[in-house]
Amino acid sequence: MNKNNPLYGFEIDPDAVRFIGEDLQRPECILAEADGSLWSADARGGVVHIRPDGTQKIITQKRTDLIDINKGAASRFFVGTLPNGLAFAENGDILIANFGLDCVEIMKRSGETEVLFDEIEGRKIGKTNFILRDSKNRLWVTVTTMKEDWLDALVPDLDDGYLARFDENGIEIVADGLHFTNEIRFDEKEEYLYCVETVGHNGGRIVRFRCDRSGRLSDKEIYGPSDWGAGAYPDGIAFDSYGNLWGTMVYSDKIFVITPDGEGRILLDMGDPAKVQALDDAFYESRVTMDKLFATGQGIAPWMASITFGGPDLKNVYVGCLRGSRIPYFRSPVAGMPMVHWNR
Repeated sequence: MNKNNPLYGFEIDPDAVRFIGEDLQRPECILAEADGSLWSADARGGVVHIRPDGTQKIITQKRTDLIDINKGAASRFFVGTLPNGLAFAENGDILIANFGLDCVEIMKRSGETEVLFDEIEGRKIGKTNFILRDSKNRLWVTVTTMKEDWLDALVPDLDDGYLARFDENGIEIVADGLHFTNEIRFDEKEEYLYCVETVGHNGGRIVRFRCDRSGRLSDKEIYGPSDWGAGAYPDGIAFDSYGNLWGTMVYSDKIFVITPDGEGRILLDMGDPAKVQALDDAFYESRVTMDKLFATGQGIAPWMASITFGGPDLKNVYVGCLRGSRIPYFRSPVAGMPMVHWNR
């Protein structure tokens, strides 16, 4: 790593990690506001607002116990509403990619919710995973798979994921043939759109597309390592202000970074090597089972899922996860890249 990079020599110290939030359910994605507020996706059907003083409130249109932290794995991850990716709408409402209900929703901060769209080009949209709003107020949506049971998509040769763009002309597919499409981010100038493919022939990877002013994508290429080795299941990504791309690996509980030079480095590894290898073996033989999958997940954020920079200086790094009930966070030596926000 270049010695001028603020992450040169940096590693995440697990003992320095702190936590915020209590009794959260599947806090997969987190939004941070300048005042210190956090908004966390919650499997009860909405978001949890965590105020700067640490108090919290769940906001949903309708409470549900379908996803209950005390119930079995199938109930918690395969049934009912699953708010996944979040973004702020231009007016401050919460945009929700609902992975369980296969749609994109918009929810007011008081809880009223409506479906923004659940079809594309005359068919069901599929497993909506993440949503991103750009500086032109266009929405970008990832669809992980068209399989109803997402466990069936954890195979190395399925490429039914895609990217869609929603603007004043409606919604359209702008890139397809992707493997388990997950989070996306733009670089600072919005010249490239970076996309996570969580699985593939050599494990997961990051790809990027050149994006022109009209929102057309082209010139797909691999960004960073093409083979991360064991436990390569990238999920969430976020840029810092230096241009490093941070990310998580979900089933192996790793945090990685890709430098502007394309070098990849692991900053934290909390996975159990034997259990991760057993999952890898099953994945490459297309025989992933719930037992193999749910044997993984431990450490500060079991099934790490997302990275969010927040705090007054954007140096707090919040880690979303699928199987935890709190949000871990730590300090970064470099601030996050400011995100497109809502107009106050």
